[in-house]
Amino acid sequence: MEPHTGCFVPASRPTDVSTLTLDDASLAEGLVSLRDCLRWATSEFNAHRLHFGHGTASSWDEAVGLVLGALHLPWDTDPAVLDARLLPIERRRVVSLVRQRIEQRTPLPYLLGEAFFAGHPFEVDERVLIPRSPIAELIEDGFAAWFPQWSPARVLDLCAGSGCIGIATALYLPTAEVDLVDISPEALAVAKANIVRHDVGKRVRAVTSDLFAGIAGQRYDLIVSNPPYVDARDLAGMPAEFRHEPNLALAAGDDGLDIVRRMLREAREHLTDDGVLIVEVGNSARHLDAAFPEVPFLWLEFERGGEGVFALTAAELDQYATSFA
Repeated sequence: MEPHTGCFVPASRPTDVSTLTLDDASLAEGLVSLRDCLRWATSEFNAHRLHFGHGTASSWDEAVGLVLGALHLPWDTDPAVLDARLLPIERRRVVSLVRQRIEQRTPLPYLLGEAFFAGHPFEVDERVLIPRSPIAELIEDGFAAWFPQWSPARVLDLCAGSGCIGIATALYLPTAEVDLVDISPEALAVAKANIVRHDVGKRVRAVTSDLFAGIAGQRYDLIVSNPPYVDARDLAGMPAEFRHEPNLALAAGDDGLDIVRRMLREAREHLTDDGVLIVEVGNSARHLDAAFPEVPFLWLEFERGGEGVFALTAAELDQYATSFA
């Protein structure tokens, strides 16, 4: 998914003197409780003007995520533990993660090795994009807008990365068979770990393929994709946090549509006659509308925010096949 950069403040020297000039041992010694760690981390994140776009939206939320994650505590932890004293090793871990988050601009999910998507945890590292697609809302609703009376039997997660879209779909649609397709073997290694983690190996498989090349003859009721779609201008202006993510999962040419154009040309051959194609293109939505003004893309709206996701039915792909060719 493409980063939202509208509220980004360029990285610069902190406005106040940072406590990170102290060594880790000194910092850890002064942070006695969980409350201390939350307050300190929030202050440092504010001072260093981090960018938030990988699951949190503020310094406080980022601090809560980091500290609770470092201590292996759930998000709904009883507030009574705020004044609990931390062990020295726990304090040192928090300090180390805060320092990495600030000095290296490493996104928090990479530091913790985990991100939540559609209510489920997924393993992530720098081989894959961090899950954050608004498509999660469609998954949680079982894609009911297109399948009100029956569930899709076969689903393709194209450009799957960590596999979060396809695996979450399998968890919400317990009878669906799902293929996860990606060109990167490194990304699919992460996807395979998530297949094992969620125990869906009987219904979900990972396939190394350049789009549809490796699944010739396969047809699906639903193809859903969060492909690379960042255009050259946005790619050049991304905050430092997003540069930790694989370029292969982001960059898609001057207008961000290199992969999507291929998908529109080839998807119909792999859809059933009642099938649906759902694709996220983020900020490149304007380029897509400009490239195909005659095509009535259905742009979806989301209760929790997010934009740039379209849907086309198999019939519409047939109708506008000459445009995509």
